[in-house]
Amino acid sequence: MKIVGVIPARYGSTRLEGKPLQDICGKPMIQYVYEAAHNARLLDEVYVATDDPRIVDVVEKFGGKAWLTSPHHNTGTDRVAEVAAAVEADVVVNIQGDEPLLVPDMIDEVVRPFLAEPDLPMSTLCVPILEEEKLQSPHVVKVVFDLQGNALYFSRSLIPYPRKTDNFQAYEHLGLYAYRKDFLLKVVQIPQTRLEINESLEQLRVLESGYRLRVVVSACAFDGLSVDTQEDLDQVRQIIQKRMQS
Repeated sequence: MKIVGVIPARYGSTRLEGKPLQDICGKPMIQYVYEAAHNARLLDEVYVATDDPRIVDVVEKFGGKAWLTSPHHNTGTDRVAEVAAAVEADVVVNIQGDEPLLVPDMIDEVVRPFLAEPDLPMSTLCVPILEEEKLQSPHVVKVVFDLQGNALYFSRSLIPYPRKTDNFQAYEHLGLYAYRKDFLLKVVQIPQTRLEINESLEQLRVLESGYRLRVVVSACAFDGLSVDTQEDLDQVRQIIQKRMQS
């Protein structure tokens, strides 16, 4: 089974222009993500999928593989699917390009279910929510799953609602996805669904269409964050600077 990682990286951003190329302690952000993916044990190939030649140039200069995709994609998943359609792969991992603190073992965790279940179409990751402020934040996506680990729902609201707090545990969804290649190419052809639009959560399209989505509870200690703003970038720079000094 060939497993390929694809990192969608768009140059344009309303809140942080040229985000993938922002410098973090001497390296562009996209290089941190690429190196994390390259260090995952279960990936055979890693590509950056981008709409901008400047990102291609930077990736190739640090020794990575980049793919110049159409500038007309609406989502990162569409960009990943374009690359997936053109390469040999059985499983494709969508690795967010704005997660410079990504842990390589997490990529292996999201892939591992496919090694045991030949009919599994898709998987993703979550971690327990331990901070009170995250429970109420609409920026933290929550997930609930059944006894077999398959997703029941994703929401920006608090789910489950703690009417009774015995054994209560909420989980934060992490935007790392793995797909069977043929399933990924099918998903991007499905029109947007009502709940997907309401919550602005692309993964709800899979559930609304009746497909299984396995949720893996990560065993990794993860203090990462998505870089969406200058404040996020400054915070990541501080974290990495401290790691370099320790």
